[in-house]
Amino acid sequence: MVAHLLRLKLTLLRNGLRRSPWQLVGLGIGTLYALGLVGLGVAGLLVLRGADAGLAQTVVVLGGAAALLGWAVVPVAASAADLTLDPARFTTVAVPMPQLLTGLALGGLIGIPGTATLLLALGTVGTWSRNVPGAAGALLGAVLGVLSCIVLSKSVTTATAGLASSRRFKDASAVIFLIPLILMGPIVASVTAGIAASGDFLAGLARTLSWTPAGAAWSLGGELAAGNYGAAALKFLIAVATLAGLALCWKLLLQRALVTPPFAGSSKKAAGGLGFFRLFPATPTGAVAARSLSYWLRDPRYAGALVVIPLLPVLFLFQAAQTGSYGLLVFIGPLTAFLLAWSISTDVSYDSTAFALHLSTGVRGVHDRLGRAVACLVFALPVVLALSVLPFLFGADWQLLPGVLGLSLGVLFSGMGLSSVVSARYTVAVPLPGDSPFKKPPGHVAQTMAVQFGGMGALLLLLVPEMALMVAQFVTGSAVPGWINLVVGPVLGLVLFAAGVRLGGKWLDARGPELLAQLAVNR
Repeated sequence: MVAHLLRLKLTLLRNGLRRSPWQLVGLGIGTLYALGLVGLGVAGLLVLRGADAGLAQTVVVLGGAAALLGWAVVPVAASAADLTLDPARFTTVAVPMPQLLTGLALGGLIGIPGTATLLLALGTVGTWSRNVPGAAGALLGAVLGVLSCIVLSKSVTTATAGLASSRRFKDASAVIFLIPLILMGPIVASVTAGIAASGDFLAGLARTLSWTPAGAAWSLGGELAAGNYGAAALKFLIAVATLAGLALCWKLLLQRALVTPPFAGSSKKAAGGLGFFRLFPATPTGAVAARSLSYWLRDPRYAGALVVIPLLPVLFLFQAAQTGSYGLLVFIGPLTAFLLAWSISTDVSYDSTAFALHLSTGVRGVHDRLGRAVACLVFALPVVLALSVLPFLFGADWQLLPGVLGLSLGVLFSGMGLSSVVSARYTVAVPLPGDSPFKKPPGHVAQTMAVQFGGMGALLLLLVPEMALMVAQFVTGSAVPGWINLVVGPVLGLVLFAAGVRLGGKWLDARGPELLAQLAVNR
């Protein structure tokens, strides 16, 4: 039965790759990227073989504890990323619990994350190959550590299965999880500085973790290599007890989940008002704008893009504090304008097959393009203006303000015009409606990158006049190019915006059915 479950996992993965050659390309790119990181990690572990034993023990224990934490946290936010062996599908299948647990656990090793973790864990054998006991202990610790990671991950996802079936939980967790990822640079830099100032903090932390479930398994190689057989025996018992306890918890949680699976029904909700539809005129453009604005505020896939905006000032201020130079702060406004303008380049892709509503109702392409752009401009315009002025409150040269405002408005309007054209011509693979913002159809990486980077390159060409004026102001130090930019940016941007809406609308009218067919394939 265990072998059958593993074959089932491999068959499902293989069939998924047959849907499109782009999926195979995406898997290849992901595999190469993972192999590169794993190769660097294994090489570092092999280098530690000749390093001080205390340093090697610190690195291995802290790395293993971090891996265990990652396997516990990441699957909660990305719980919908891999459901090929979803336990809920075995509710009506009488699979014996021991075989089911073993098959699901080993199935967790099939895939890029599981394989990468296993290879890195086996790399610790090279670290402690200084003698036979050390290598044997590292191998045993790697097996116990990797199994603990997998079982802990399964326990957490099973325990949160009821919450994960809730749309609100998936939406909130996915967006909240994005925040520390964006702030990873400042967080890591702050932690590193604090650790560097505290002397032997890391070594002490590793010694403490080695006596806990988080690091006991990863410390076996170091203890046996140093001849500390008594400590190694105690830590082996801790590691085995940890794995047994996690397996017991997972078994109890899985038994409960199979008997009482999460309720996926919907509750009745009282009908509300018209929402944004009462704020916009009763025209095709107004209806599209109201619909799009509702998505911007309620769809977590859009919220995932919006959450980046308020964090940009934090990142720039942190960088300025580190370098002592606040010159880069003036680019917050243009960068925000670029991100918001380019966000509607995937608007049709986010619609998925619901785009058929626009076709069936006969909405003209120009009204569709204008309505989507207006919905984004409702909040994008004030945000861009506010963030363009913000740097000057922190000491930036006020003489640059007109040029920065002109550049920001030029980027916003020109970008929205180009996005209106791109989204009418190309579709990209995005998370499907109701999915986590982290979940994307596999294998479309090359296509998505080609469309996105090609469009961004075209936008840079359209912005050459505004950027040239900004360069002239920086070089000459005169305020005249900045004031010229304040006029050129909005005027040229609005012209390109109008041209993009008309051209995008024309293309949408001509190839609407083809777009809908592409959206169906991307599912």
